[in-house]
Amino acid sequence: MTQLTCSIQKSLMRFLNIALILLIGCAASFAQSKRPNIVFIFSDDHCQQALSAYDPSRMTTPHMDRLAKEGMRFDRCYVTNGICGPSRAVIQTGKHSHLNGFAVNGIIFNGDQQTFPKLLQKAGYQTAVVGKWHLASTPQGYDYFDVLIGQGPYYNPPMKTMNANGEVVVREHTGYTTEIITEKTLNWLKNDRDENEPFMLMYQHKAPHRNWEPAPKYLTWLDDVTIPEPDTLFDDYATRASPASNQAMEIKTHMNDRDLKLTQPRNFTPEQLAQWNAAYGPKNEAYLNAKDIMSEKEIIQWKYQRYVKDYLRCVKSVDDGIGEVLDYLDEAGLAENTIVIYASDQGWYLGEHGWFDKRWMYEESLKTPLLARWPGVIEAGSVNNDIVSNLDFAQTFLDIAGQNIPGDMQGESLLPILKGNTPRDWRKSFYYHYYEFPGGHSVARHYGVTNGKHKLIYYYQNDEWELFDIEKDPSELNNLHANPEYAGVIKSLSKDLNRLRKQYQVPEEDPDFQKLKEESRERRRRGEI
Repeated sequence: MTQLTCSIQKSLMRFLNIALILLIGCAASFAQSKRPNIVFIFSDDHCQQALSAYDPSRMTTPHMDRLAKEGMRFDRCYVTNGICGPSRAVIQTGKHSHLNGFAVNGIIFNGDQQTFPKLLQKAGYQTAVVGKWHLASTPQGYDYFDVLIGQGPYYNPPMKTMNANGEVVVREHTGYTTEIITEKTLNWLKNDRDENEPFMLMYQHKAPHRNWEPAPKYLTWLDDVTIPEPDTLFDDYATRASPASNQAMEIKTHMNDRDLKLTQPRNFTPEQLAQWNAAYGPKNEAYLNAKDIMSEKEIIQWKYQRYVKDYLRCVKSVDDGIGEVLDYLDEAGLAENTIVIYASDQGWYLGEHGWFDKRWMYEESLKTPLLARWPGVIEAGSVNNDIVSNLDFAQTFLDIAGQNIPGDMQGESLLPILKGNTPRDWRKSFYYHYYEFPGGHSVARHYGVTNGKHKLIYYYQNDEWELFDIEKDPSELNNLHANPEYAGVIKSLSKDLNRLRKQYQVPEEDPDFQKLKEESRERRRRGEI
């Protein structure tokens, strides 16, 4: 073999090796670019009763319904602790409130701990959160954040973000908060993300949280409609444990004039206020002129209509925003490789038991909507009845991204269920724990267990129990705990309850929440957050 031939062969081999390396690199880059994107859409206090894919009796939510039609609707998604901030902390960490440290509102989330956005960030995902954060501390694990401060107002919100120098700053905005959050979300998707890398986006709304201030375009929507009343609107709580009677969340008694739009809103521009007064002025005048001759029942009915219509108007704007985001995903060619998930921090009472708000382990607030669409993976129009939870979301996001799930997370990945293959050993019972008493609405601390058919609740500061047969009594009106016919059910559920408390490492005594809140207030006073 000549020297020339050897030289040519060596050159060819070098070329082939370089080509192979480049090919492998391109293949790896392509595989990484094809990792699915995750869009998590989250609202505040949205119940299944106000989402027409679940219940079309009050309103139509076409864009949320599109997710159900093109994906999966979960009928039994339970939350671990039905209140705003704690639900968000559970989602960030995949751990129950007693382990993630955020069991009640009014304290500060420890962002230094392990969270799923941090793990996705390490795996090469772009991470972003826009909208309601409600965990007090500055978001960690996000390449981009633009979040409301605390609850945030419905109009003209200040929002916290990072400037070009990496400094956390607060910026003022003019407009309707739901629409502003959608605009910022779309701006990040269109202009700020790296199109060559996968992303995880949390698109989170304040609405429809109290006090339900609708957008200008919906101020008179539903004025000519009467919303159906729930069968339990005039519940007297006579057949339940004492906490049901001693709360502070009744439409009859506890709604204030601001809730009912009988006083002018705060923080409005003159133009916004003029639109508001034009819409509510005539309606308020008609009510105030008739109030003195109305019966107590008629006043409750008027309050219910005023409240529920404003709530539904706020949901309508959330649905509009979801439609804009879904349209963009289609237009940008992202829909096929993006899983879109919709949920809320817990359910809500739309007059059931005469209530507004959440917190209880009763069905209306225990359940949250959960919809998921992933073309080619999730069967369109499928419905799931497994017991799933917000405790599962962190693990699900990591599993979708192909990442290992830390052993200290307490939920389960929903990915097999999304693919239509529920594991044979999937959970058959569920643990709930609510801590915030004393606190807003005076709902007693309680924990309990449900298997979807029966529910056992223990109000541990009151030493009172409730048992409900959900299949026979879906409104949970009749406490059967003293009924000897259910002794076997109580024994079985009590065994589950003890097992789950041990499995989740629930301490026998609650933390000193008042002390934690005082410490958080002191940190705010010192400007640490």
